[in-house]
Amino acid sequence: METKRVNHMEYQPGMEALESDVLAKVLERTASYEYQNYTTQDVRRVLAKESLSLEDYGILLSPAAGDCLEEMAVRARWETRKHFGNSVQMFTPLYIANYCENHCVYCGFNCQNRIHRGKLTLAEIESELQTIAKTGLQEILLLSGETRKQSGVDYIGEAVKLAAKYFSTVGIEIYPLNSDEYAYLHACGSDFVCVYQETYNPDKYEQVHLSGPKRIFPYRFHAQERALLGGMRGVAFGALLGLDDFRKDAFSVGVHASLIQQKYPHAEISFSTPRLRPYINNAANNANDVHEKQLLQVMLAYRLLMPFAGLTISTRERAGFRDHVIGLVATKISSGVSVGVGGHSEEEKGDEQFEIADPRSVDEVHQMVLARGLQPVYTDYLRV
Repeated sequence: METKRVNHMEYQPGMEALESDVLAKVLERTASYEYQNYTTQDVRRVLAKESLSLEDYGILLSPAAGDCLEEMAVRARWETRKHFGNSVQMFTPLYIANYCENHCVYCGFNCQNRIHRGKLTLAEIESELQTIAKTGLQEILLLSGETRKQSGVDYIGEAVKLAAKYFSTVGIEIYPLNSDEYAYLHACGSDFVCVYQETYNPDKYEQVHLSGPKRIFPYRFHAQERALLGGMRGVAFGALLGLDDFRKDAFSVGVHASLIQQKYPHAEISFSTPRLRPYINNAANNANDVHEKQLLQVMLAYRLLMPFAGLTISTRERAGFRDHVIGLVATKISSGVSVGVGGHSEEEKGDEQFEIADPRSVDEVHQMVLARGLQPVYTDYLRV
């Protein structure tokens, strides 16, 4: 007998609901976005403009723009250098737990998956942080599986406090929270929040999020806004490219970020471009329809829509691609990465979320950045 599933568009008890029209605007614009209607001439007309509208942005994501990537890249490089100079911010993630109560069919951490689960003690977290800090890095991203039972807000808060002792910038990529909980983690020392909607298509979202709090589409969607209301200075946006129509999802990401920037002008906005990767028990799960050419097109479009926004390139991508896009469009790169629980000071305590494609150390990535005539940056924010 099939279990009755909760309505993915209805808030559950304890979930903060905002009086915000951003979700309705994003869904409305995306529903009317028909990328097949544009031509190469439309793309070149957009590239001649000084600033882009959301319609222009959609044109740059169209198949027609695939023939204009070189022209888009020239413009994107100019915008990147104008706003970020030669600097490339370096950071690494630290997974502190991989317990999860969500059943997401595409994720290695999903609660139905047969993997080795683990959670770092506070002492183990500090040991990991100390080891990472010895590399010279000054930015850390703390990640956990999505469960309040195993990784409660208090536990994450203590991890943030420890991270703030060793790093000038602390980000979190955890389950969505209410604004007062974000305020608590900000007081602990967290600076920015990464939350990825995975797909902005509500129907597809329902199909791939079968159970758990993550099933609730609007609560996840409004996480960035609640984080900013909680005092966070920065928020990151992204979709898991290949989960649904990547052009529509990327369009939604840009519209979402743009509307949040308009509503909260002080917010530091950044993008990430994760693609589906193989994971334990599902080595075939890969986004075959989103090749590097399409990924580059999405990144270029993000840059041209919001020239001042940060853009991260992760170890999901191979080294050669990552090397190519820094300075051109990407402004932040990860290095010395482990996507299992821990793994920096001792062996991993829990299985990894997905397979990485670039295992290079901090020093190796540092030397690569220098070799490309760019400046590796370890600190761009000082606590006072």
